[in-house]
Parts: sequence; structure tokens; C-alpha cells
Amino acid sequence: MKLKPALLGSACLLLSLPTFASSLGVVISQIYGGGGNSGATLKNDYIELLNAGSAPVSLNGWSVQYASTAGTTWAVTPLTNLTLQPGQYYLVQALQGAGGTQDLPTPDAIGTLAMSGSAGKVALASAVAPLSGTQPVSASLVDLVGYGTTPTGFEGAPTGANLTSTTAALRALAGCTDTDNNASDFGVGAPAPRNSAAALVTCGGGTDPDPQAVSIPAIQGTGSTSPFAGQRVTTSGVVTRVNNNGFFLQDPAGDGNPLSSDGILVFTSSAPSVVAGQLVQLVGTVAEFNTGAAGNADTAAHTVTELTGTSGITVLASGHTVAPLEISLPETVNDDLERYEGMLVKINGPLTASQNYFQGRYGQVTLSAGGRLEVPTNRARPGPAAQALADENARRRIVLDDGTSQQNPNPTPYFAADNTLRAGDTVASVTGVVDYGLATSSNAGFGDYKLHPTAEVVFTRDHPRTAAPADVGGNVKLASFNVLNYFTTFLDGSTADGQTGQGCTLGGSVSAGNCRGANNLAEFVRQRDKIVEAIAAINADAVGLMEIQNNGQVAVQNLVAALNQKMGAGTYAPIALPAAGTGTDAIRVAMIYKPAKLATVGLPLSDTDPVNNRPTLAQTFAPANGEKFSVVVNHLKSKSCGDDSGPDADQGDLQGCYNATRIAQAQRLTSFVADLQASSGSSDVLMLGDFNAYAKEDPIDLLTSAGFVDQIGRFNEFGYSYVFDGAAGRLDHALTSGSLGAKVASATEWHINADEPSVIDYNVEFKQPVCAACGPDYYTATPYRSSDHDPVVLGAIIVKQIFGSTGPDKLTGTPGDDWITGGPGKDRLSGGAGVNVYAYTGMADAADTLLDFVSGKDLVDLRDLLASIGYTGTDPVADGYVDLVPTVGGSALRIDRDGSGGKLKPKRLLTFKGVPVSGIDLANDLIVVTPAMRVQQRRTAAR
Repeated sequence: MKLKPALLGSACLLLSLPTFASSLGVVISQIYGGGGNSGATLKNDYIELLNAGSAPVSLNGWSVQYASTAGTTWAVTPLTNLTLQPGQYYLVQALQGAGGTQDLPTPDAIGTLAMSGSAGKVALASAVAPLSGTQPVSASLVDLVGYGTTPTGFEGAPTGANLTSTTAALRALAGCTDTDNNASDFGVGAPAPRNSAAALVTCGGGTDPDPQAVSIPAIQGTGSTSPFAGQRVTTSGVVTRVNNNGFFLQDPAGDGNPLSSDGILVFTSSAPSVVAGQLVQLVGTVAEFNTGAAGNADTAAHTVTELTGTSGITVLASGHTVAPLEISLPETVNDDLERYEGMLVKINGPLTASQNYFQGRYGQVTLSAGGRLEVPTNRARPGPAAQALADENARRRIVLDDGTSQQNPNPTPYFAADNTLRAGDTVASVTGVVDYGLATSSNAGFGDYKLHPTAEVVFTRDHPRTAAPADVGGNVKLASFNVLNYFTTFLDGSTADGQTGQGCTLGGSVSAGNCRGANNLAEFVRQRDKIVEAIAAINADAVGLMEIQNNGQVAVQNLVAALNQKMGAGTYAPIALPAAGTGTDAIRVAMIYKPAKLATVGLPLSDTDPVNNRPTLAQTFAPANGEKFSVVVNHLKSKSCGDDSGPDADQGDLQGCYNATRIAQAQRLTSFVADLQASSGSSDVLMLGDFNAYAKEDPIDLLTSAGFVDQIGRFNEFGYSYVFDGAAGRLDHALTSGSLGAKVASATEWHINADEPSVIDYNVEFKQPVCAACGPDYYTATPYRSSDHDPVVLGAIIVKQIFGSTGPDKLTGTPGDDWITGGPGKDRLSGGAGVNVYAYTGMADAADTLLDFVSGKDLVDLRDLLASIGYTGTDPVADGYVDLVPTVGGSALRIDRDGSGGKLKPKRLLTFKGVPVSGIDLANDLIVVTPAMRVQQRRTAAR
């Protein structure tokens, strides 16, 4: 049950308010110029009039007129021959826009005035002759309103607040107030046009037209909208939070009903004069404000109950406090937070930062109870289980706001001393006022409940940065990286090598508008430096790249040159362009590799089948031991909706748009890989890249059902490479054929991008000094936020397996890494230059000589042998099962089949020729149990 703060006694009684009644007759009571604009509900602009006087007024021969903020020419709409009664409204319909969903009430006059949606001038004249001048002077001028911040014509002062597609200029007290000062007379609120058929209002006697005294809980009611919507009310409460365009007011006593909120937003459009702790009384119009676009079903179903067009704000007392109501997440039922809308609450945690993408732009961080939010289809197949997870996510989260509607706040809120807040960091609790608003950058996107803090928010760094990805073992390291539009041709038409007037190719067109990356060379250098630092730290032997400019080898070679400048000449090289081409999209996939570690085998292949937006790219490689494997780089169709229809439209199954296309691309990929395996002569294939499908969605399910192995899922309980709408999941995958999957040591993502706020990226817009009023430029030439996707890293064990016969053999390894099993007989074994493992399966393999064993490089694998003699411990040397003794020309490794306490004598297993006892480190040169494989680069024996 909701707890209520203690009563504050008689101080909260509603008092009468001083008001002003018009004595000038007809006035302009509302102005709205956003009709039909993006985000508008109403289709038309309008001007509303009111007879605020005490006598009827004939409008015959009158007009309303409009001019731009600095305009001197006035456009005219004549009024109809109507005698306006005292308290009667009159509606003038102006120009219709392209958007909106609702018609105005039946207008009393119709014109084509094209009014600005933000600022302009409106005049009421007793004649139809056009006025003139920025500040017209005429005997016919009845009323003049300069709305917005910049008009040059007005009474007293402009209204002072620009309008939007969802706000109108509203004369106070239902249109009755007229002090001949637009700034004093007008506020901003939701448009509420009234025509001559609307109920009359009483303006005489210097009082508000019948303002009903209503408590805040009664205004809020127990439903999602107020039962007093559209009505003028008088109310009072304690100010709990002041924002830049309004304040929150809370009834200090409450009504004892847990279903009704005790708080409400008072929208003032500009900075309020009240301060937290004041007990105030005011008059306002109850409104339900849609924070999103008119057609946004989510925000339309979650309107914010607020008071607009306020007047008579009176401070009754100061120094009051309201105790925050303690609540917790998750909600029992989604939207339970509606009952706390506008109230001061404390949400106990810990709460985890799950998204920080909008932290720099809008001062917002998505918090969640119970740890990180995971994309439902990353965890469960589309269907009831995924829908249940989506509901759970919605009930677990809230958006931490910064208490301002300003964009690009300075400084960026909630940053630690190192100028970041990482997703995964936590806060013990948060205290603030509950609100509702957009949770994305689009007014068509979903909304969520928000918290405007009233106490300091201190995060704990529970998810620290790392200087490099986790060690993935193996002797071949492979990676993929979505480099987020790495373009060497920029949006200003210049290029990285100094050309100007250039463009990017998209389909059959070439223009700078097709470019998608840096705006100019300065931004590009910042972008490149971050990506170079990231790839260098990964230090993979081959890297698949997505979102690199499709301009031949120019962009790829630029990246390779920068990498080689940092890592050494010749470290990386690009694979050749495939003969079939790289497609016609502005971006392509590419691949770079280390020639010193891998050799290309055959020519690269691309799949230009029309189903692929960006042709799949494949290259077969071989390390020094000659073992072949293939890497296939992919970038499937995006989830973003566009010209989608039919099966490619969003099916409501949480897989987004174009899922049918991605399924077809995955099907095509299976046949492409089968052909590649046949042509390369190797079944070992790794598919890397941005599949634009989460781990349990149809395209990935199709591939894993076909026998490919999800290596990130295999080694990570919660694998993710991307954060969207507050939830993390993996769009980037490492899928192997079954044969290669058996050789994978480990796979991981390096969380340098998805968990970092976008404000620290390479872009310069919305940052100082380009934007003087914005937050600082937090850029550093480090891997963090070098892209929006995390790189994927995989370690594979690609060794040459060499087996002896049942008799004496002389076996020689390759120049690369080898796995040598001599078998029974007195074998003479030479590994060569690579990292070599000598494997023993039983005592029948004894009496070998290792001709070129190098301690610290090569290894002896005793796991199968020890198992064959019944050893189950973890330290056979300490237990006396293995020892090392001097012998002629080297040292001998012996096996005691019953250990130091047994009766059996040790038997020589092998001789290290030319290596004395002091030259062997048994603790590191032997593999005795899998967990003992400590030096990952050498532990090629992992199975």
C-alpha cells in the first residue's frame, strides 16, 4: 500500500487568487501554428478569439491578420458576420499541414494564413484592410499578440516562449486575462481550440471563470488520464522539483488511495520562479500531454497529466519537505508507475545502467533492477517466452533523466572522473520525481517512465574497462569489427588524400550525400585513430570488417596503412578484391590479415546473389603448418524499417523488419559455405560479422540447425555486442562449421563500444567548441566508443597432426605448429620451428627421443597416458608419478605407474636430447590436466 507523507495542517488550504478581467471586449485567446507539422495531432493552424467583455460585439467587417516575426506585410482572413456574446469564443481555421490526425472543431471562419509553428505576430482588427509595419499602429487594431521569443510586434513584451507542434499560446484564465502585456497574459500549453458553440465563460468581476478547487490526487484520479482534463482548477502543494520549463507539485497530505498520485507537473514553458520546499497555490488548466508524435500509440496511451496556462502562483510558505515514497522495481504489472506520476519517490536498488546512448544528447540513462536488460530474442526463440522477457524488461526499467528538457547538457550528467559511465555500472538507489517521456531520439519511438533526481546520483564502476580483450587461447586469433562507416570520402566532398568535390557510390549514383562517415578530414582522423587503437589491441591474425566504404581498396588500404604505422611495416595486408565484385551498396565487407602468420590459399570469393544487400566475402587461409581454414565475412540486412512490406514488415515478433530477407540471406549463406568447403578442400569454416539478428532469432536458428556452432553462445552465458532500447544482445556472431568448432579454444566480445556513451565518440557536433553551449569534447584516441558494435574475438587451434606407426618412426614437423603422436616404438621426433606438442597415450609409446625440444615453447601432453595408468590427481610430479633425471646427452622423463609410495620402478618415457635437467621446466612444459594449460599461446593441445 502506498505510504503518504504527514499532514502539514491548515497551510495547504486553497486561497482566493488575484486575477485580471478584460475590459477591452474581444481578445485573441489562443494561437497555434503547428497544425499538420511533424508530431502534431491537429491538422490545421488556428486563432481563437474570446469576447472577454460584458457586452455583445459584432464582428462584421473584422479580420485576423498574421505577419512573420520581423515581417511588415500582414496576411488577412476576414471574419464572418457574427455578433459575439460575452464569454463566447470564435475559431478561425488557418492553413492545413501535411500531418496531423484530427480536424479542428467546426470553425467560425476559414482562411489560409500560413503561420509559423514557433514564433510570429497575430493581430485582431475591426477592418479588413491589411495592417502595415513590424509594430502596426492603426485605429482598427483591437488586439496584438507577438508569440514566441523573437517577434517585433507585441503588447508590452512577447509571450517569450516558442511554440511547437504540440503547444499553443494560451491566454490565462481561459482567455479572460488582459493586462496589455503578452508576456504576462499568455502561457504555453496543449492546444485546446474552442468555437462559438463552446460553453460560455464568465470573465467579469476580476475573478477566474469558475475555477474549481481540486486537490492534486483528485486531479490525477485513479486512471491513466485526469477526470478534470480541459478544466480550469485551483490547487496547492509543495514544490518537490524545479526543472527548466516547469516544476512538480505534491499534495503533502495525500488522499490515502494507493491508486492515485499525490504529485503533478506544472508546465510553465520557461524557468519557473518557485523553488523546492515552497508551499504554493495556483490556477491552471488540466491537460493530458502526449510526449511523442500524434500517431505514436505508446505515448498517446501514456499522456502526462499536467497543469498548463497557470496564473496566480502564490507562495504560501517555505521550508516544507515531502518524504519520498520508497518503491522498488520490477513493477508487478507494467505501467504500475502511473500511480506515482509526478510524485517524489525513492527507488531502492541496486540499479544497473543498461543504456547510456542518450546520456550526452539528452541527459538520460536507462536503469534496470535485477541486472542488465537482455534483448528477449537473444535469450529465447520468438514467441511466448520472448514476449514474457520483453514484459519483464519493461517492468524492470526506468529512465534516469537530468531534470531538464535541454539538449546536450553541460556538463554531461552522471559521468565519473574518467569521463564515462559504462553500461553495467550500478547505483544503490535513486530519489526523484516520476515522469513519462520519450526513451529514444524519435518522437515515433516508445516512451518510458522517467525519474528526475532530487538527490545526488552516484554510480559504482562495476563494469571496468579492459586494455585488451580476454585471452581466447589457441594459436590463431580471428576477429570481426563493425567499423561504423569507415569512409575515406567525407560528407563535405573531400577525401583523406586531399581531393575535393568527390562523392560516394550508392547504386548508380555518386554524390557526397551518399557518404556515411566523418564530416571532414579532422573528424576522420579522430575516427581512424580510435579504430586503429582497437584493432591493434585485439592483435588478431585476420579481421573481418563491416561498414567500410565500398571504394575498391582505398578505404581498406588507408586503415591498413595506419595500422602498420602503429604496429610495424607489413603487419597487416588486405585480401584482394574478389573477382565477382563487392556490390553496389555504399558500404561493403572486407578482410585484413597478417602475412607473417597466415598465407592466403586461392583467390577471395564473394557472393553477389541478389538476395544479399552486401555480398558475402570469403578467403581461405593457412598458417605455416599448411592446415587450411576459411573465413567468411557477412553483413545481413538491417532491422530498421523502411520500404518494408509483406513478410518483410515488422511481424510483431520482436525480430524487427526485413526478417524474411535475413532468413533468405542465411539460407543462401549455407549453400555458399558448402560450395566453399568443396572448392577449398577444407571443411573448417568460420562465419563472422554483423548478422543483424540476435542469437535466438530465425536467421541464426536456421544456421545452427544446419550444423554451425554459435561460439559466442558456447563460451559466454550472456553474450552481447550491441545495446538497443536499453537491452543488450549479440548482432555480431562467430559461427563455425562442426569440424572447426572442435578446434576453438574460446570466443568472446570485447566490450569497448556497446557499453560506452556515444558522446565520447569521434564526432564533433553537439560538443564544444563547435557547439559553445554544449557539453565538453570528451574524445580520446583510445578504443572506447570507436564504433557502436563490440568486436568479436575467437581463438582457434590450427595444428598439423602427425601420427607415427606401431613401430619405430622418425617424424619431422612442419615450419608451423604441430601435434605429434609417435605411438608405440622407439620414435625419433623433431618438431621444427613452431609450437609443438608431443602427445603420449600410454606406456607403449615409451622410449622416444625428442630431437629439438625447446623448453618454454614446446609441450609434452601426458593427459591420456596418466589416465591409462589410473592417475586422477592434478600434480603428478609432486605425487611421484612423473620425474626428470639426467641421462647421457640430455635428460630423461620417467613415469612411475604407482607413484612415489608404490613398489614399481619408474620407466623412461622419453629423452630430451641435448637438454639438461636444468633446461626443462616440468611445471610449464607438461600438460597433465586441462586446467593446467596456463600459457595460452602454447596450449595448442586443448581439446
